[in-house]
Order: sequence, then C-alpha cells, then structure tokens
Amino acid sequence: MQNTDGRSFPELVSELETLVEEVASLAKESENGLFFEFSLLLNKLVPILSDIRDNKDVMDTVTIRKAIESLEKELRRAKTLIESPDSKQANIWIEDVIQDIGRSVGLMLFASIDLHLDMKEKIGALHKEFMNVRFDASLSPSSSPSHESEFVSATASEREIEEERIEIEEEGTNLTINDVVLHLKYGNDEEFNFALFSFNESVRQGLITNEWINEEGIILILVNRLGSCKPNNRLIILQILRKLALENAENKEKMADAASLSALVKSLTRDVEERREAVGLLLDLSDLPAVWRRLGRIQGCIVMLVTMLNGDDQIASENAGKLLNALSSNTQNALHMAEAGYFKPLVHYLKEGSDMSKILMATAISRMELTDQSRTSLGEDGAVEPLVKMFNAGKLEAKLSALNALQNLSILPENIQRLISSGIVVSLLQLLFSVTSVLMTLREPASAILARIAQSESILVNQDVAQQMLSLLNLSSPVIQYHLLQALNSIAGHSSASKVRRKMKENGAIQLLLPFLTESNAKIRTGALNLLYTLSKYLPEELTEQLGESHLNIIVNIISSTSLESDQAAAVGILSNIPISNNKVTEVLKKANLLPILISTMTSSPSTLTSTWHWLAEGVAGILIRFTIPSDKRLQLLAAQNEVIPLLVKLLSSGSLVAKCRAATSLAQLSQNSLSLRKSKKSSWFCVPPSTTAFCEVHDGYCFVKNTFCLVKAGAIPSLIQILEGKDREADEAVLNAIATLLQDEIWESGSNFIAKKSGVGAIIKILESTTVKAQEKALWILERIFKVEEHRVKYGESAQVVLIDLAQNGDPRLKSSTAKLLAQLELLQEQSSYF
Repeated sequence: MQNTDGRSFPELVSELETLVEEVASLAKESENGLFFEFSLLLNKLVPILSDIRDNKDVMDTVTIRKAIESLEKELRRAKTLIESPDSKQANIWIEDVIQDIGRSVGLMLFASIDLHLDMKEKIGALHKEFMNVRFDASLSPSSSPSHESEFVSATASEREIEEERIEIEEEGTNLTINDVVLHLKYGNDEEFNFALFSFNESVRQGLITNEWINEEGIILILVNRLGSCKPNNRLIILQILRKLALENAENKEKMADAASLSALVKSLTRDVEERREAVGLLLDLSDLPAVWRRLGRIQGCIVMLVTMLNGDDQIASENAGKLLNALSSNTQNALHMAEAGYFKPLVHYLKEGSDMSKILMATAISRMELTDQSRTSLGEDGAVEPLVKMFNAGKLEAKLSALNALQNLSILPENIQRLISSGIVVSLLQLLFSVTSVLMTLREPASAILARIAQSESILVNQDVAQQMLSLLNLSSPVIQYHLLQALNSIAGHSSASKVRRKMKENGAIQLLLPFLTESNAKIRTGALNLLYTLSKYLPEELTEQLGESHLNIIVNIISSTSLESDQAAAVGILSNIPISNNKVTEVLKKANLLPILISTMTSSPSTLTSTWHWLAEGVAGILIRFTIPSDKRLQLLAAQNEVIPLLVKLLSSGSLVAKCRAATSLAQLSQNSLSLRKSKKSSWFCVPPSTTAFCEVHDGYCFVKNTFCLVKAGAIPSLIQILEGKDREADEAVLNAIATLLQDEIWESGSNFIAKKSGVGAIIKILESTTVKAQEKALWILERIFKVEEHRVKYGESAQVVLIDLAQNGDPRLKSSTAKLLAQLELLQEQSSYF
C-alpha cells in the first residue's frame, strides 16, 4: 500500500524509528533529570517499530498508518518542547507529552488487534507503561532528584481514578472491531463502557471510516443507547455524534428521524455538560428542514431551549438562541416559544409576517394567560406598535385580533404608555362613535383598552376625552358603559385633572350619573358610585347641590343592602365628603337611621383588614365627625347611644392614618362637652349612688361613656398616645386636640397628672422635633399647662429643654413666643427675653 504523501510503509516506519532515536538522544543529553526517564521509555519503542517494519505485509493497513502518523506528530511536538528555551520547565508539560505518546501507542495496539501477532503483548505493555507515568509537579529541574525519586505515586483518590481509566483503556484496546459493535449494541454497562472508549479513540484519531459506520448502523446504535447508559457515557456519545454529524451530511440524515431527535431532546433536561453537547448537536442538525419541523413537535423541546436561552451557561444559551431562531421559521414553533416565554419570533411575525401570520400571532396574544413579566417582554420586544398599526389599517379580522391582543397587554402600566405614545386614543374614540354595524364588535375591546389607558395621566393631553366619554354613556351597551365609567373615574382622579373635572361639572356629569345609582346592573352601579365618590372629593359643594333627599336615601340604602364592601365604601365615602356645615343633609341622614347602619356595617366587617375595609373605615370616621359636632349635644348623645365611641376608640388602633385622624377629631369634639356633662360628687340627682368605678379622676365627678363622652372612661388616652409614639405624623394635630380637652381651665392639673400617669409627656416632647407647625403649637400649649406642676417640670424639664432650645433657634417664627414661655417656666430664659 502506497501512502498518500509518497512514502512506502517501510520508509514511514524507518523515519519514525529515526525520529524516536533522535528525540531519545535529545532527552538523554538534557540537564533535566526528568528527560532521562523519558529517553528510557522512548528507547523501548525502537524494537517494536522494527518488528512492525519487518512484518510489513500484514501490518501495512490504513489504521496502522494513521496510528504511526499520530505517533510521529506527538514525537515532533516532544522534540520541539525539549529544544525550546522553556524546557527547564519540563515538570509542567512532560507528563502530558508522555501520555499523549502513550495514547498513540494505544491506537497502534487497537489497529493490530485483528492481526493476532505476538508483538501485541509488547505494544500493550509499553502502552501501559507510558500511561502509568506520574511526575511530582513540585519538583524543579534544579533540584536534581535521583531517578528513583522523579517518578512518584499520585494521591490515593487520583490513583484510583487513573487506575479505573487504565482498566477501561486496556479492555478497549483488546477488543476486536466485531466486539466493539456487539458491546455497543448489547453490552452491559461495563462492556458498553469499554467499547465506547475504544470507538471514541478510533473516531478521534480518524481510524474509523464512514463506510464502516454506515454498514454497522453505529449512529442508530449510539442514539438508542442514550436513554439507558450512564451520564458520562451519554456525554461521550453526544460528542461522537457531533463529530460524525459535522463530517458527513449523510450522518446528519440518520440522526434526523423523530425517534432520534426525541432521544437527543431528553438530554436537554440533564446536567450542564450534557445539555451543552445536546443543544450543540441539535443546532448542527438544524440546517435540515425536516429537523426543525420535527423538533417543534417534540414535547418539552422548545420549553427546554427557552430555559437554556435564559440560563447561565453562555455557550448553551448562545446555541439555544441560534436553534430557536432556526425553528422560528415555522409559525407554530414561534407560538410554542411564546407560550414558553420567548416572544421575539412572535413579534417578528407581527412586524414582518403575512397578514394571516399577523392575525395568528395577535390572536395568540389575546388568548394567552400572560404574566406581568410576559407583558413586559412583549412590550419591550416591540409588540404594541405593530398591533396598533393592525388596528388602524387592517381589515375587520385584523382589527379585532389586534384590539383583543392590546387589551391583554394594556394590563401593564408600561404598555399603557406605549399605547398613548402610539396615538391610539383618538382612533378608539372614533370607533366608539361609529354607527357602522360591521364595527360594533370592536367597541367593547376598544372601551376596555380606553379604561386601561385612562389610568395614566398622559391621557389628559387629549383635553376633550372625558367629555366625549360622557356623551357616549347613554348611547352604549352595559359592557361599554362600565368601561367608560372606569375610564372617567381614572381621569377624574388624576391630580392634574382640575380643568377636566370643572368641565365635567359644567357639562352636567353629576346629574348624568345620579340615575345610575338605581341601575339593576351591579357593575354599572359600582362604576357610577366610584365616579361620584371621586368627584365628591374634589367637588363637594357641587355634589351637595345636586343631591336631593331621595338620592341621599338611595345612597344610605346601598350601604345597608349591598353585600359588596367596595360599594359600601364608595357610598360611605360620598356621604363623608358632603360638607359638615350642611345641616339639612345631617337631618336627612339622621332620619334615615344612618348611624346604626354604619355601626352594623363596621361590626360585621371581615376580621382581615383589607384595603377596602380601610377605605370604608375612613368614610365612616368622616361621617361621624358630622354626628359629633360640639355645638349639638343632642346629636352627640344620639351618636354615643349608638355605640359610636367604642368604634372610634377601635379605629385609633386598627384604622388607617386617615381613619385615626378622623376618629381623634370626633373624640376631641365629644370630649369638649364632658366637663359640662359630668355628674358632681355632691349631686342629689342620683337615686342610687354610682359605683366608685364611675368616678373620673380627671373630671372630678362621675363620668359615663354614653352620657358624658369621657375619653378617660372610654380608654382612649393610651391609644392616642400610641399614635404620637408611632412613626407617622399626619394625625398628630387631631390627637393633640383630643388630649388637650383634658387640660381645660377647671381640670388642667388633674388632666396633667393623668397624661403623665399614662406616659404621654415624653411622647409629646418627642414629636416637637418632627411634626407640623400646627401640631407643634398645640403640643407647646399642652406642655405649658403640664409644666405648671412642679413634679412634672422636674421630671421632664431636662429632656424637654434640648428640643425647646432647638425649636427656639431653628423653629418656625410663629412658635417663638410659646417656646420662650416654656423655657422661662423651666428657668432657662428670663421673662424679659427678646424671645417673647
């Protein structure tokens, strides 16, 4: 057999012998002791090569030639390293070089398996000797160790691993070609392991022909074993298959059937290295149209690819992205990718696909159960703009699918801004005004999108949008009415919508909405209630002008009869926003028995304090301010008899900050009359003397919660002080006003003692540092009275002086005089000071 480079077999072997002797001589002459042992090993190769040359008739085969060429390549590399200036660092690379030469010897052994020559044992022994070499990497050439000490054993764990590998290699190199095929097909784990090693080494060195692989059906054998072999062997199989796929297009075809692809897809679910090899192989196969058609139908394939795309393995992620891109040429695959959370292919079809593809993708978006993260991805990938374009320019089917898709995307605030920027608002309103029967099916999704868009203040750039919606209210179906009411409520609630609200009032919005309070459709009634509540916050006087007694009774009836807590909260909120000064409204509400309804509503509320419950509680607390005004003791008595005071005290600890503030205001109003309503100790009014527990240490008489509205007997003071000790400051003024009622002229001393007894003085001093000016004024007034008592002045004066001095120097000018009086009380400032 003539070699392709022109050398005969004897020439090839002779030149290799010469190269071995040359490298051995160089190694022996080197000053490095490690090279001496290397030269001894190389010298053992010479007689083996001589035997091979002498038996050229049986040894001159393709596989032997390839093994010799591999050995020649490794020896030339060794020669270059020995001759290089870095040869003194041989301890770093010598072990790898020797083992690479050992592998080439192993290939020579594998190539001679079927020849049954005696030299096989010599080649096997030398192969083992090369592969067993270990050097101590810590030894440097300058240490000049003895030849015996240059070869050291590995650690126990390294030795075990290496020994296992060398068993595998020996078994693999002793297998015949027929053995390899049989063990790959039917072998147990151990036999398969040996055969796979042998086959892999042969493939790596190019010793196996593609014809033989085809004849033996090796590709199918390897694919079939993927599902049953051990993880390490699966990895080797995938690496072999990748090499075979890259070498030959016919090999790719053999891996492209549905069963083979399914087996490869399973490897996408396994460990990192196996996933990486599997996705690389599938990418190599993806240039076959049949592959990407079949892959998309394999359950879990696209989901796993998307997972890998988003994973930490950069190589696997990049290959998964490329494979997904290849698969996305099929629209059904693009939809599967979207379902798995990868939307770029879907968006690509929305932008550049055919009309039918666009409708298909838009319909898919409308039907998907999207998460906010998915909506974010679709928005960022650019889905909104082509959908708006479809709505504006497409035919009816395209318009409908685009609107439904936008309705799903508009749940996310970021996409609302994209919709506004696209200029869709005008188009939506035009559609709602349309009377064309063909377009009627589009009006409901259009109104739903408008309701979402209205949540953004950016909608106010369209100044007339609210007026247009109002004019549509009585001309629309219930579904559209509900969405319009939602949109109007959002618009009216924007902080910068004062002009819009004024126009709504001028155009009769309140009159238009009131009839909806008796609407049988619960959703529409809810929408109208919410909008009226929003308007009542900003237009209380205007609302009151429109509310007749019948309307007030309808609202009270909603509170008492509805099971929807949100409707109750909106109705209560409307009533709480009516100005307290309107006595006519008070009489109507009293006549309608509102108080017992409110108390019943609050006591029957769920134990879980939801945001709606807090909204309801804030409204109730607001209404109770109307029923506790100090100027009407009879009204206060009615409130107290209806158990209002325990509810107010409860709200001090469980309500929102707004509810606490309003509850404290009501309690302050009630407490203003406690002193005049108390029963004197000497009173002959009692038929039976009251119990000692009824005596009030602050009011110096007998107090009863329902009759004298006493904060002490109601147990309100600890809750009021607790609010002062909290972090939020918005309720301070109302709380201090309530506490101040215990310091009226006749009772200031006993009130001071009680506040001190309840640890309130420190809390009052503390809030001076951070509360509002009005609250500071009230706190200074309270402290001025408390510090009239020498005991309190001595106990709290030192902690107060730091705050007071800072307040005198840096506080609001309006506090200057009252702060100076307190400092004078504490003898820190003369009464003639310029601070007064």
